[in-house]
Amino acid sequence: MRPKSDNPQPQATGNSSASSLSSATTNSIDPIYHILRILPFSFLRPPRLRLKLPSLSLPSPNLVFAFVLLTYFMVVSGIVYDIIVEPPGIGSMQDPYTGAVRPVVFMSGRVNGQYIIEGLSSGFMFLLGGIGIILLDLALDRNRPRTVKSSYAAAGISSVVLAYVMSMLFVRIKIPAYLR
Repeated sequence: MRPKSDNPQPQATGNSSASSLSSATTNSIDPIYHILRILPFSFLRPPRLRLKLPSLSLPSPNLVFAFVLLTYFMVVSGIVYDIIVEPPGIGSMQDPYTGAVRPVVFMSGRVNGQYIIEGLSSGFMFLLGGIGIILLDLALDRNRPRTVKSSYAAAGISSVVLAYVMSMLFVRIKIPAYLR
């Protein structure tokens, strides 16, 4: 360990630290360093560039809404499950009486499994219910004409009712002993 000197050097602050740093690099005794530092810049000049920083503007509210709606649809549809497990698009079941093979959309009896079409259809019903609630909210706006408000209300109510009825039907198909 180096011994401490009796006369401590004052510490540099602010701009003086930058000047002491540049003076420390110019006090080098290496001649090649000085040649490489001076020689190329004696005849080379950097070009004058007029670069503009790219300006980023905020996306429109409709684009953000569409992105959020698409993300919501993908999450409630089980896209992550479909990517990880890779289930088939639809299933098949053999009819015990005729022996014919028929397609099956819902994986009946398994709550923790789904076919791809099952997830997409359930996700669409949840999305339809959410859009219905948004339409009902738009129907409450006082600045809209009465006919537009009634159209929003009718579309919102029908969307919510349809989404609820279809979701309950999906649950009954998925779990046969549920809600009997």
